[in-house]
Amino acid sequence: MPAANARSPARYLWVMLLARLFESLPLTCPNCGANMRLIAFITAAAPVERILTHIGEPPRPPLITPARGPPAWDDAPEPMPDWHLLQQPDPDVEFDQRIVW
Repeated sequence: MPAANARSPARYLWVMLLARLFESLPLTCPNCGANMRLIAFITAAAPVERILTHIGEPPRPPLITPARGPPAWDDAPEPMPDWHLLQQPDPDVEFDQRIVW
């Protein structure tokens, strides 16, 4: 049975992933440099909205802009190419892709 205070390698990898994401060690106290630990996750929407509003952040995600075509696609001076001419011709021989052992 492993020791109760032994640390999993997964904990170290998780901390490194967070460090890459935040470009600093997020589990280190910015005031004293001591190790911090997560004690809870807030999953309910109402408290998260109150916290975000309190710190001055918008409680709703930004709207996603609709997709659009390439710039000036409709104003192209030349006619649209005939894409069917670029297709590869069918092979002259029949090719069987089944594996025979």
